[in-house]
Amino acid sequence: MSFHRRRVLAALGLAGLLSMGALPAAAQGFPSKPVRLIVPAGAGAAPDVVARLVADKLGSLWGQTLIVDNKPGAGGIPGMSALARSPNDGYTLGFVPAAMAIVTPLVYRNPQFSTDADLVPVATVATSPLLLVTASSTGIKSLADLSRHARAHPGQVNFAAPQPNSLPTLAGQMVSKLGQMDLFTVPYPAPPAAVTAALSGDAALTADGLPGLLPHIRSGKLRALAVTSSQRLPGFETIPTVAETYPGFEAIGWFSLFAPVGTPAAVIEQVNRDVAKVMQLPDLVARLADMGIYPRTGNVVAAREFYQGQRDTMKRFVTELGLQPQ
Repeated sequence: MSFHRRRVLAALGLAGLLSMGALPAAAQGFPSKPVRLIVPAGAGAAPDVVARLVADKLGSLWGQTLIVDNKPGAGGIPGMSALARSPNDGYTLGFVPAAMAIVTPLVYRNPQFSTDADLVPVATVATSPLLLVTASSTGIKSLADLSRHARAHPGQVNFAAPQPNSLPTLAGQMVSKLGQMDLFTVPYPAPPAAVTAALSGDAALTADGLPGLLPHIRSGKLRALAVTSSQRLPGFETIPTVAETYPGFEAIGWFSLFAPVGTPAAVIEQVNRDVAKVMQLPDLVARLADMGIYPRTGNVVAAREFYQGQRDTMKRFVTELGLQPQ
């Protein structure tokens, strides 16, 4: 029997336990030893920073250490494949960003893991909306303005893409398609370089999370055209959503906990409940808000449904943009 087939059968067994409400004794006394938390990103990157903040609170609640194990590189493949092949006893979890869970499997020809077959969502932790921005000097004040400008200069207006096939890149390309803008995508190795291109006027549009953009917005050098969440953000109500111009649009970053398929249902339920507890702590909520990250929790069923909805959205983006696995 193949590795993936065993994983799929284990997933079906877990679903059955959840549907029957069965909570075996596996969670009793959990955790009784340190828990390994795989983060498929480098130390100091946003996923690592958030993972450590959450791990600290969970460790205090559990009275155990959460050992953050950074495994960066190649779209998160080293970390995700390591998580998929870890023991499914509950003592190895993954703190997984949206890009690694749903974009990497779509754009890599051989990602070496399947989020659907090898992993199970444990808890949605938080969301991180993106901003679409332009230099204030462009005079562009809205997505409608950008569309008119781009159509008046076909093929001459650049979109500074922060890393190929990243979530911000897919979001910007999808907005270009919806607005019939025909923006020319210029790839950059990392978000700061793309932001610099927008500031200098080399690109009329870029996209990134709030932390990297807010200083430039507050200084007046960049103008936020839209936020990619389905609703306007608390504290930034003057920034419209993309969906107000292109109905139904949403493309958000997020962080979720995943576990290897076959992890005991009772452990998954407990971790889910405990994550919900720590994500209500005022000091953690405030610290994340400073980073443009907003808690989003729910039960195990909600976590699975959230993941499936986000996966389906990215599949649609990749299909409509005509991207092929590389």
